Amino acid sequence: MRLRSILLRAILLMTLALAGAHFESAAALAQEPQPQAAAAETPLVDTPSAQAAKEIDKAKAELASLQDGVKENADNDDALVGLATKADELSRAVITISVNLRPRFDQIKNRLTEIGEPPKDGQPPEAQIVTDERNALAAERAQINAVTGDAENLSIAVTKLLNEIIEMRRQLFADTLFKRTEISVSVLDDAASAFVRETGEFAQALSSWASFVWKFKRFPLFAAILLSLASALILLSGSYRLFGSYLRRDEAVENPSYIGRLSIAFWSTLIRTLALSVLLVTSFFFLNSFNVLRPDIAPVIGALFGTIGLVYFVGRFVNAIFAPHEPRWRLVRLSNLGARSIGYCLLAMAVINGLDYLFSSIGEAMGSPLVLTVVRSLIAALIIGIILIAVSFGKPMLARSGDPDAPGRHWPRGMAIILRVVGAALIVSALSGYVGLARFVATQLIITGAVVATMYVGLLSGKAISRQESFGDTFFARFLTRRFNLGPVAIDQVGLLVGLAIYAVALIVGIPLILLLWGFHVQDLQLIAFRLFTEVKLGGISISLLGICTGILLFAGVYLLTRWIQRWLDGNVMARSHVDLGVRNSVKTGIGYLGVGIAAIIGVSAAGIDLSSFALVASALSVGIGFGLQNIVSNFVSGLILLVERPFKVGDHVVSGTAEGIVKRISVRATEIETFRKQSIIVPNSELINGLVGNWTHRNKIGRSEIPVSVSYDADPQKVMDILLELTAKIPLVMRNPEPHVEFLRFGPYSLDFELRFFLADMGDGMTVRNNLRIEILRRFRAEGIEIPLPQSDLTIHRDAAPLPLNARKDQADGQETPRDKPMEDEERPVRQLRGRTAEGGLKS
Repeated sequence: MRLRSILLRAILLMTLALAGAHFESAAALAQEPQPQAAAAETPLVDTPSAQAAKEIDKAKAELASLQDGVKENADNDDALVGLATKADELSRAVITISVNLRPRFDQIKNRLTEIGEPPKDGQPPEAQIVTDERNALAAERAQINAVTGDAENLSIAVTKLLNEIIEMRRQLFADTLFKRTEISVSVLDDAASAFVRETGEFAQALSSWASFVWKFKRFPLFAAILLSLASALILLSGSYRLFGSYLRRDEAVENPSYIGRLSIAFWSTLIRTLALSVLLVTSFFFLNSFNVLRPDIAPVIGALFGTIGLVYFVGRFVNAIFAPHEPRWRLVRLSNLGARSIGYCLLAMAVINGLDYLFSSIGEAMGSPLVLTVVRSLIAALIIGIILIAVSFGKPMLARSGDPDAPGRHWPRGMAIILRVVGAALIVSALSGYVGLARFVATQLIITGAVVATMYVGLLSGKAISRQESFGDTFFARFLTRRFNLGPVAIDQVGLLVGLAIYAVALIVGIPLILLLWGFHVQDLQLIAFRLFTEVKLGGISISLLGICTGILLFAGVYLLTRWIQRWLDGNVMARSHVDLGVRNSVKTGIGYLGVGIAAIIGVSAAGIDLSSFALVASALSVGIGFGLQNIVSNFVSGLILLVERPFKVGDHVVSGTAEGIVKRISVRATEIETFRKQSIIVPNSELINGLVGNWTHRNKIGRSEIPVSVSYDADPQKVMDILLELTAKIPLVMRNPEPHVEFLRFGPYSLDFELRFFLADMGDGMTVRNNLRIEILRRFRAEGIEIPLPQSDLTIHRDAAPLPLNARKDQADGQETPRDKPMEDEERPVRQLRGRTAEGGLKS
């Protein structure tokens, strides 16, 4: 005890000494100047706000450079397009800077809330380190606010610059279209002399370039051509493998279907034009990459390739739509002569437009005067206008007899008037000096018209293929049927998907081409596509189509992975372990719902949707649950309880209310029970949880089965019992433990009643075993002379004198004599035993 007290005193003294030293050091630390305070007064150069401030300064300098570039290139549309692209990138960078500062601002705000406000007058002072931290955080917050304000102002300035660029480009486009040039004899003379001079200069430049390439760039030239041909052949061969039956017409087909005509017209035009376009684009790319093209020759070669592509596209379009030499494949009701004449006119207008574009590019490369370009466009517009007017007087429509070789009929009056008005308008506008407008209208008539018509054919083709029971007659459908053994319903669903795919192809290819023809640049299309897939604003909500597609793909991927895990666990792990069928079903269902939930969370997060935004939806859903969704939620929760607690499982024999049968499926809303008459009963889970449910196979499938037997009073009871046990012992499905036994139940009114009781390992075998045992019992009783009695009863009938009829009683009351029925000879007849069949198959007496 003394030693213990000494130790306790020593420990107490040591504790007091340590506490005193701690308080002294804390007081000294509070009196000394803290280095953090000095550090807090210095600017925070390594903080995110400081780095953001530097990036904002760079963005301001870049904005000033863009503004100067816009002023210098106010009349250059190509330069303005490039400046607009840079301004849009700058705007996104500024927004990113501001967004990146938001997490740090929230951290500072939360930390200042934890520290609290500084002590007021009269309150105990706080530690200097807390004050210094508060000051540093407040300074950083102020810096973030300043940077965020600069970013917002800079974003507004960039948006204003973008709007200015758009307005300048719109004004340039309008000035180009409606610019008027005086058309006179002197202008034509100047254009003629300029044309002669330009032709000589271009011939000399082309000759010098060709000789230079042949001497020094021969190998790069051949390499570029071979690579271009290889690219086009790869595309064309792949297209023929996939769409070979839709690229050429079968001459053996006498009456092609509407779907076949549409499909061949669309795919033959699209794929072959794309193959040639790939050849031309890759050729220009490789020639330019291998330094084969000179700066003055490159635009001319590009214009030449564009002209070739334009003329080829119009030629394919004419052949696909009008089919001048194959009337059975024609999509419009024209005669053979009308189809050929319209096709040649369209092809001629395409050649004229292409040559106008080619000569304009040569003039720009050679530095020719503007008057030459104006006169060339004037001539092209006049020729196209004359062609339109001449076509309006033709007779291209199919004869009423339907014979394509017969002379045709005139255009419908409205169509003829439109052609004449458009042709006259082109001529008048060109001669009035509005050559740019005439050239633009002529180009749109030919190229845009061909593109729109091709798109329309593609949409019609998709509509025809997606029509119910139409896709099955196509070659592709027959191939799918042979290859994958698909049924009519699956083929019809594939046809719907193919039709939607054709819609998408027609729109994705056609709309960008139309926008390019109407003055848009490739950079404009890239910017539109980028904004469409990354940020679509609906009011104050921003939606990213790319994020949504990514979320859908991730959801589908996780969902498929979940299904694979379910099948793998069920077919490999649980099947090999001989797990009960109900446990396997519960595990599969639980993994399925868990996987779908995880997939939904991953998909929503990848789509860029803030899960916190669902708080309002959750609150509204809770109100809905309170008013009208109690049963749904109750069934859902009950389903989860059934899956976890497992009072019954798939394959159990259950009795619930009026439903009795085998459990086939347990979901989170309801349970499917199949009766023995093969009727499926869907029972809500809440009824199974709250009500009484009998499960014949809850622990196991062992069950007792009974067969009642009645014999006459003349039979020996012990012999009857021995026979029943003997017959039961011969049934191999009857269990020996517990042993079968016979119960002598009662002395019945007309029989001795027994009941044979035995156990079966599987209740499902009860009906078969009972039927076989009844047959054997009946056969054995007949052999042993044991009678199975029929139910009997005694009936006594009393007959009295017949009562007077109603009219006889009335006559007797009036004093008249009425004959009376003859009385029966015997007032009481002897009892007769009557026997007959009852509804239960017994006898009645």
